Order: sequence, then structure tokens, then C-alpha cells
Amino acid sequence: MSGIQATVSKILTFSCVDGPGNRLVLFLQGCNFACPGCHNPHTVGLCNDCGDCIPACPQGALSLVGGHIAFDPSACDQCDLCLRACPISANPMVQHLEVADVLALIRDNRAFLNGVTVSGGEATLQLKFVIALFTAIKSDPDLAGLSCFVDTNGHLGAEAWARLLPVTDGVMLDIKALSTDRHRALTGRGNAKSLASARIVQAAGKLYELRYLMVPGKNDQDDEIAALIGLVRALGDDLRVKLNAFQHHGVRGPARDWPKMSRDGIEATATRLRAAGLRKVVTPIVYL
Repeated sequence: MSGIQATVSKILTFSCVDGPGNRLVLFLQGCNFACPGCHNPHTVGLCNDCGDCIPACPQGALSLVGGHIAFDPSACDQCDLCLRACPISANPMVQHLEVADVLALIRDNRAFLNGVTVSGGEATLQLKFVIALFTAIKSDPDLAGLSCFVDTNGHLGAEAWARLLPVTDGVMLDIKALSTDRHRALTGRGNAKSLASARIVQAAGKLYELRYLMVPGKNDQDDEIAALIGLVRALGDDLRVKLNAFQHHGVRGPARDWPKMSRDGIEATATRLRAAGLRKVVTPIVYL
């Protein structure tokens, strides 16, 4: 287990929006979707050591050592100019952490935590690490009371779920669109695996939340919402559904010109879902 390493984009030692209670959140680097409307595009790519980020860093926190980007966190002031300079949506400030490193961090913050969430990018691309981490947490008497959650796009096969679910307490699953064509336009991939994952995880009793990012004109059409209602009804009317609103925060490229999803648009859809019998519909607290 000690040799299993994760490429970590960011760590939050406290979050109340990434699962129930107060949670430590690991954002792993790399994603198998290419969403033009991604709010965290710097978590998608994997650094190729091109060096374009180095002159963009005013603090000199980045350098090239042995042909690889070296990051000095003590010099960094979190200006994120290096992220804007990266041509492949990577993060030169990643950390390469072993399970033991993360366990030590969790122990340091244990008194304030209800659980740990692994997010991304796409968490399941580093499946071996996630399984090893959750297994270690559950086998540690001091940490076993923490719940282990995954935030995922669901592009994972049944055999992989069979390995992950036994050590996972909850899954937050993002569905980008119910129409295959719309999903492909929004992510670059079809949605068959994501929809199958929703059924697999719900059957295991571990689908904590279904998340739906609403983008005006892209996946908020009447037939899309009707299909969303049908999916949730099939999974169970008491499934928690979280409607998120597309905004421009963090977004790059042509999607910057997409309209923002308004509060009225979200609330109208929430009202429709509730009228259809869906009992746990959650809407954003803040609109950026």
C-alpha cells in the first residue's frame, strides 16, 4: 500500500459542500471527460513539463529540475497565474502523495471531521489509490468512524465498482445530460456508463446524491428534465437530487460565452421535480 501514490491537485481540510458534515477533500488531478464548461479546468490535464508556467510565476515557485517541473509551496502565494499559462489545462502545483501522507493529514484534522471525500478531476482515474486510502481509513481504529465518499462522473465499469463500493460509504454522481448526443456535446463522451453507474451504486444502497449541472440551452430542455425525472423515479423517489447552476467562474474558452443559469431557471426546474414526486431536491445556496 505504501507504494501507491496519488497525483493531488488540491486539498481542502474543511468542506461542508462535498458530502455530509465537515469533510477533508482530496481533488485528484486528471479527468476522462473534456467538458468545455468545466469550472475546474486546471484539474483535467496532466503536466507534460513544457515549462510554460515558469515565467508566469512572479514568486519563482516553479522551476525545471531534471527535465521536470519542481514546485516550491513555501514560495507560492496562490496567485494561480501558472494555471492560466498552462496550454493543456494542467496544474504544475500538484502534490504526489502516498496513502500514509494522506492518513497523517487526516489525523491532524480528525477532531473536526465527519468524513473524507475524494473528488477531481475524476477521482476514479486513480482507483487503486482511492481503494487503498479508504481501506486504510476503515482499518485504522482512530479513523474508522469517518465516512468515505467519492465524487465522480460515473464513467466506470461494473467490475471496478465491485472493487470500490465495499470500502465506500457514499457516492455523489454527476450526470451531465440524459440525451446521449447532448452528453457527448457537453463532455466528449457518451453517457451509457454514467447511467449504468447510477443504477449500480443505487442498488448497493450507496448513491448519496445525483448531481445535475444545468446549462441554458444545453441540457435544460423539457425532454431533458422529463428524462431526469424518469431516471430518478426509476432509482427511487427519495434519492437526493442536487441541481447546480452553470456559471462562468473558472470557465475557459467558448463556454465563457454561454449564458449563465439563473436562479429562476433552477427554481422552476426544482418546482417541476418536486411536483413530479421527487422528495429531495437541493438547489444552490449561492449563485456566482
